[in-house]
Amino acid sequence: MRGNLFAVAVNLVVLTVRSDRLHVLLIERGERPFAGAWALPGGFVLPDEDLVHTASRRLGEETGSDTGHAVVGHLEQLASYAAPDRDPRGRVLSVGYLAFVPDMPEPTPGGGATASAWCPVDAVGPLAFDHERILSDGVERAKSKLEYTTLAASFCPPEFTVTDLRRVYEAVWSTSLDPRNFQRKVTSTEGFLVPTATLVTGGRGRPPRLFRRGAATALHPPMLRESHRTGERVQPVG
Repeated sequence: MRGNLFAVAVNLVVLTVRSDRLHVLLIERGERPFAGAWALPGGFVLPDEDLVHTASRRLGEETGSDTGHAVVGHLEQLASYAAPDRDPRGRVLSVGYLAFVPDMPEPTPGGGATASAWCPVDAVGPLAFDHERILSDGVERAKSKLEYTTLAASFCPPEFTVTDLRRVYEAVWSTSLDPRNFQRKVTSTEGFLVPTATLVTGGRGRPPRLFRRGAATALHPPMLRESHRTGERVQPVG
């Protein structure tokens, strides 16, 4: 790309929770620039696509699904990144998208990538282009979303326990939450969780009940994180 040519691309911050840690989907680039470097998945917007279709297509290609909407729990536009020197090939505007998905099998590389993997967010090394900034913005957006919305359930399978949901909050916020306080908060928030008739058996003590995500989209009151400056444990607001 030379001269005044202006291209538009999409990059995805795809987050999931695996083994109680927040993970992000990364791909190893097989083409220049940054061949062999790890990066966020993405691609250029095709002439017959809008931005969300490009994001869904690339998400589906990288996760082995025919369409990103078949696997994604939540997809939203994050921000635009347009520094003149962000891509050595020429002027490229990248639109970031943030996706929350349930724990999934190992990804299948697509779109010119030589490898793809789920990587713990706290173990991510240097990334190609300005993808470290995009990832940082996406993780902070995810942390904030969990304070005010019910989107934490997007990381869970269709049916899940309150403990499963609490572990999502703990993984995204990198903290520990009081189990009793958390259960009281989420089960008393109207429309957050819908109980099923199924109990999880085989463990010790009272068998936990499975829930489904309800119709509510916002938390009233919100479940706020304490300021990082206090050094105190995050507690749900009751």
